[in-house]
Amino acid sequence: MEEIAHPLKAAHVPGFITPPGQTDTLLVVVGIFLVLLIIGAGIIYFRLHALPEQMSHRGNNKAQFEIVAVLALLALFTHNNAFWVAALILAMIPVPDFMAPLNTMAGALTDVARSLWQGKAQHGGASPMPEAREAPESPDLPRPGPSEPDQQVKV
Repeated sequence: MEEIAHPLKAAHVPGFITPPGQTDTLLVVVGIFLVLLIIGAGIIYFRLHALPEQMSHRGNNKAQFEIVAVLALLALFTHNNAFWVAALILAMIPVPDFMAPLNTMAGALTDVARSLWQGKAQHGGASPMPEAREAPESPDLPRPGPSEPDQQVKV
């Protein structure tokens, strides 16, 4: 069969115009491109959102990492950029280690106490734990005891 041309048909038609009943190739290519573009933008968005967590993960401070992770999650779910900026700033600032000096002091006090106890034990001293004593009675303070039956409140 021979195709009959319409009398108003242009002599030259651009390549992106498809004949009736054919697959629109330009639509398929643009659709695939848009899907890949959206997936790529999502990957970049989530990588950027995880940047503060990756920065704070390199440090040794676990508390700082957990605070930064919570701030980043809050920023992700609330779409509030202030949380993300706070997480980024906190990840960039090195937080000093407060526990190391305290642990050193506690270790030194333990060593001092141990040496004192060993010194008392070598010289025949008493046991390292002192004996429990009763508190002296004070005549000014009332002693707790059973209440009198006639002093009960009547309802």
